[in-house]
Amino acid sequence: MQLENLVIDAVEPQRLGRFWETVIGGETLTDAPGIFETRLSIEGGPWLDLCFQPVPEPPSEAPRLHPDLLGGPRQAEVVERLLGLGARHLDIGQRDAPWVVLADPEGNALCVMEERASYDGTGPIAALPLDSADPDRDADFWSWLTGWTDVAGLAPRSLRHPSLLGPLLELCPEETPKGASKNRMHLDLRLEPGEDADEVAAAITARGGRQLPAQWGELPWRTYLDPSGNEFCVLPVSSS
Repeated sequence: MQLENLVIDAVEPQRLGRFWETVIGGETLTDAPGIFETRLSIEGGPWLDLCFQPVPEPPSEAPRLHPDLLGGPRQAEVVERLLGLGARHLDIGQRDAPWVVLADPEGNALCVMEERASYDGTGPIAALPLDSADPDRDADFWSWLTGWTDVAGLAPRSLRHPSLLGPLLELCPEETPKGASKNRMHLDLRLEPGEDADEVAAAITARGGRQLPAQWGELPWRTYLDPSGNEFCVLPVSSS
């Protein structure tokens, strides 16, 4: 499977999507009523599509998955640029942390990070921290899902594309267990040729995940929970 999408719920998908496209220097893939998609390409490494889908209400809970943006020696400059694009400062109790916490135009938290050696070659998104009840267990689960490998980082476990380019997927200890509400952001994976959806479903369950029942009739993708309850989707093999 290939990690393909970071899906972000949005009250106004076009407005929020264009904000993030400007932030990451993305390439528009889809700009249609109710959906906006932009692609982040890392030269020599992976690509990641940011997909914005409509929901009726802004975020109301602390995020379990959020983007950390590359700052480093240009951290203050990056922060000022984001504020100019419509972000705002956000206090989540970070106190004297070396990173800067902001909210995007719909209130989704993001961080602009200080300089870290582990962020070399990430591109504009340095990391995707994901809350986990058991980082070792979940890192093994996500490594199997994505084919990404362990790398050094400040999180208990960090994974990265085999090219060692692009963002890190960081498994971070959760402050509270996952509730019933759907995560505002989630990841999508794409089956590759030769992979069978039913076999993958069985393997996900055997590794501690769980498939969710379809809520809107038959869909071409399947929705799951990882062992800590974080949603993700598995998309069918691409027809292109």
